[in-house]
Amino acid sequence: MFEDLKERGFYQQSTHPEELAKSLQEERICCYVGFDPTADSLHVGHLIPLMGLAHMQRAGHRIIALMGGGTAMIGDPSGKTEMRKMLTEEQLQSNIEGMLPQMERFLDFSEDAILINNAEWLRDLNYIDFLRDIGRHFSVNRMLSFETYKIRLESGLSFLEFNYQLLQAYDFLELNRRYGCTLQMGGNDQWANIISGTDLIRRVERKDAFGWTYPLLTTSSGKKMGKTEKGALWLDPSRTSAYDYYQYWVNTEDGDVEKFLALFTFLPLDEVQELGKLQGADIREAKQKLAFEATALIHGEESALQAQQSAQSLFSGTGKGDKSNVPSTKIAADSFSAGLGIFDIFLETGLCKSKGEARRLQSQGGVYVNDERIDDPDYCLGEVDLLEGEILLRAGKKRYHRLISGT
Repeated sequence: MFEDLKERGFYQQSTHPEELAKSLQEERICCYVGFDPTADSLHVGHLIPLMGLAHMQRAGHRIIALMGGGTAMIGDPSGKTEMRKMLTEEQLQSNIEGMLPQMERFLDFSEDAILINNAEWLRDLNYIDFLRDIGRHFSVNRMLSFETYKIRLESGLSFLEFNYQLLQAYDFLELNRRYGCTLQMGGNDQWANIISGTDLIRRVERKDAFGWTYPLLTTSSGKKMGKTEKGALWLDPSRTSAYDYYQYWVNTEDGDVEKFLALFTFLPLDEVQELGKLQGADIREAKQKLAFEATALIHGEESALQAQQSAQSLFSGTGKGDKSNVPSTKIAADSFSAGLGIFDIFLETGLCKSKGEARRLQSQGGVYVNDERIDDPDYCLGEVDLLEGEILLRAGKKRYHRLISGT
């Protein structure tokens, strides 16, 4: 399993890799990943840790999804240039409840998997006892040597955030004591926090524990994964529709297709490699497979199929077929009588972030109404543009939005 996950791209580094590989091969272990509930939905950046846990569970290991209801009240400084926004206990609990349905798409909590909130043991810690029992095992000099803290020292690191590493290490210790958890997994920006936990277990419990990090992915062109014209790509269907989710994956850069098939689907590796060999126009088949499998994981197969059919209908050039999954906005019928400015409507529908962006898009020939290019900056949408009660807007080659006339 260790080699399989490495081949899929889930491995950046680990502590004692030979011993870890042997442990995974010879016994059933318990591992965990932490999730800070700073929003009420997970996003595409959480997919690698979720998929990693899912692979571990499918291989028969016991998994823990640790919700950081306690640590999120402080905020992890890792990878951040400024202090995170402080959230209340009520906000954090609400966020956890929002994230749970998405986690259940990947993890079976009825089959020896655990979802637990670290506020359960962190909320009522006695600070004096914590410093005496846990804090004495940490070297300030060593902590300051980690890149996470070096970066923040330049802009200002609060004492509140400086405690975060101790608390995450304590989480690992607590899970080791309660459940025999011996492996913490996470993004490579968590390396310092993870090895602090393995060291703490070794010092306090005199036991071996392991850390394993995933690579922090960007696209082949260097862009951060999950960023779209509308912002983050959320796993909550009410935030990102099945159609938009499908479109994100089907528009994957050619150089990323095989890598993303290995990471973000459960397809066998030999099938992934065969799809990765496709070149030229044939690579569209691999992209459609990636988009369908990734969308089905989050939205279900039926929604994924509808999104696929909607996309194929639009890109076929016939204008026929089911467009129900294409993002839409209902506009009052009398608004069409008054006329709707083309830049205003591209901003309102989210096809552009500003009127300035819409103007630049038009100057590049990328503004379309019902598949007709619009070059007039003063163009106003009216009743004449309505086809069977709706208007199809397009930004560039691939982003669509429906305007539906209604009351």
